[in-house]
Amino acid sequence: MTTQQSDSVDSPDEGRVVLDPADITRALTRISHEILERNKGAGDLVLLGIPTRGVQLAHRIAERIAAVEGMDVPVGALDITMYRDDLRQQPTRGPAPTQIPEGGIDGKTVVLVDDVLYSGRSVRAALDAMNDLGRPAVVRLAVLVDRGHRELPIRADHVGKNLPSSRSERVMVRLAEVDGYDEVRIAGRPQ
Repeated sequence: MTTQQSDSVDSPDEGRVVLDPADITRALTRISHEILERNKGAGDLVLLGIPTRGVQLAHRIAERIAAVEGMDVPVGALDITMYRDDLRQQPTRGPAPTQIPEGGIDGKTVVLVDDVLYSGRSVRAALDAMNDLGRPAVVRLAVLVDRGHRELPIRADHVGKNLPSSRSERVMVRLAEVDGYDEVRIAGRPQ
């Protein structure tokens, strides 16, 4: 998970639920269909998730695309840890493995997948990391939640939910594969 004010929470009772499991399923189904429409099918499509929860979301989107198109979409993981511009300010964390699907990303339509879009700095880091791996034909961005507060001119192409928030609030995405349950919560006080 990136540092998009989507912190860990010990208690699932903290804050209020803004997306329940059914909402998340509907949002990912909609994103999957939007990706297919924009790409005119699944040909030359690669999904790269930003660890941790972006990778899980990418796999879920790939499953939905496969169900519609009858073909598997390559899914990978793009670690951005060493490309972040806030390493001095953030607690130390170990890099996750970058896994590029067989066939690479050169000339492909790459959809970066993340859980929360906040400042845009994680996406900028992902673009930098991708430059070291190849040259896609097109790069798009899919996020489960766009909470605003951009610091860079970055916009998601596919959004599950726009969630206006204050900077003092935290948006917490939980996925069954990582956390044991699905939900999105917002906690803290609006300013």
